[in-house]
Amino acid sequence: MAKPNEKLADALRALKRLQAKQHGVIESGDLKDAHRIILFDEGFLRQVMKGWYICANPSDREGDSTAWYAGFWLFVSGYLQKRFGKRYCLNVDASLLLHTKSTLIPGQVTVITQEGGTSVLKLPHDNSLLIYPDAKNLTRNRVEVNGLQVLSLPETLCRLSPQAFKNNPREAEIALSMIRDPGDLLAVLLAGEGMVAAAGRLAGALRFVGRPEDADRIAHTMRLSKHEIRESNPFLIASPTLGDSRERSPYVMRLLSMWAGWREDVLANFPLAPGWPKSTGKYLANVDERYVADAYNSLSIEGYQVTDELIERVAKQGWNPDADDQDKRDRDALAARGYYQAFQAVRASIAGILAGENPGKVARSAHHRWYGELFAPSVTTGILEPHQLAGYRSGPVYIRNSMHTPLPREALIDAMETLFKLLEQEPEPAVRAVLGHHLFVFIHPYFDGNGRLGRFLMNAMLASGGYPWTVIRLKRRDAYMDALERASVDGDIVPFTQFVAEEMSGL
Repeated sequence: MAKPNEKLADALRALKRLQAKQHGVIESGDLKDAHRIILFDEGFLRQVMKGWYICANPSDREGDSTAWYAGFWLFVSGYLQKRFGKRYCLNVDASLLLHTKSTLIPGQVTVITQEGGTSVLKLPHDNSLLIYPDAKNLTRNRVEVNGLQVLSLPETLCRLSPQAFKNNPREAEIALSMIRDPGDLLAVLLAGEGMVAAAGRLAGALRFVGRPEDADRIAHTMRLSKHEIRESNPFLIASPTLGDSRERSPYVMRLLSMWAGWREDVLANFPLAPGWPKSTGKYLANVDERYVADAYNSLSIEGYQVTDELIERVAKQGWNPDADDQDKRDRDALAARGYYQAFQAVRASIAGILAGENPGKVARSAHHRWYGELFAPSVTTGILEPHQLAGYRSGPVYIRNSMHTPLPREALIDAMETLFKLLEQEPEPAVRAVLGHHLFVFIHPYFDGNGRLGRFLMNAMLASGGYPWTVIRLKRRDAYMDALERASVDGDIVPFTQFVAEEMSGL
């Protein structure tokens, strides 16, 4: 008779085979009952709805949404593929999110099918699928994005409602910028019925974002086809955030749009910069005074168990992994030592900024060094492999319980290049600090340490305006995480701006 551990191992082997084929989306019939039961009981499977499961991490706590948000689109793709093959299409709103590489998880996804009945499927964490048949309006102009059948980008824009331009202006502007030739839009507008109003909206939208020739082409071509259009701007935002951008990456366009759309909100909700400190030495001495409080709070926010005594010990070079077995085993000590080394590297960067170097250029050249110092002690003791200090992550990473999914590996180089260009070009230190921090953790370029590095970046940018080193306190961790989430998910940077200002003043 097989031992319990052998049964689990056998079940895990079966699960691994399915993961490779089905991306972690499991239907009850895919596994033997015995395998499914033991995998569910041990936490390797999590039920999505009756008869359907996703792979999970046994260490996840009850109610943890990380695995669900991380695998949301994979589940939707796998479920729809098994039920309908390719005989379905996501609606306009979902198509827009996928084309523009939105990192958000929508509350409900609408699916148009060729056959079947109407149903609303309740999914975990208040998500749902609305499925309804409409063979007549199931467009043939479908493309596949992330394994899902969606409207083509031109058809998505042509079918976008006036309300969608108001509710999702960033996604609409990014999608419009992804259209290089208005002929792609005209092909849809001229072939479909009832597209006159859409043509007027798109002509107005193109003119608003700084593409008057393209707007004129749509209006003129529609008139040649005996369609009199009434041009109207569907956007409610005061000014475009991308302008006549021909940037190809929707990830980069999103960062540019966020920066341009948010900087005035930051300036309106953050104190004026004190100005260049009169004494660099005095400023750096004040930075040194904040080390203990900063290390305690920053490490504790990330979940490390850190004491003041430990921080003081490593700051005085009292940690020796070669001579002290306890230190070698103690990951918290490694984290604290790494934080001390990184803090010193950031301090050196601030000295360069105060000497007149461009803050963005300093951060560009130094951020990998900060990261290396942060984790060097873990490499020294063999907990991490040396190659893990090489640079940006080589795979996906997720933020616990966040509805925002960080950028994929292939987008990191362009995204980080864009972030540093924005920092280099931005004249206002408050904007550099607040948006630099937020966009760094929005991108999440490393496997670990993104929160600590984001706060280091924030403080280096604050120094460029003479603002004091600011500690994000552990007791306000929930407010901190909520403010970041509201910016990433709701598109509202004001709460995070106000939060940083409050922490800076010690409120």
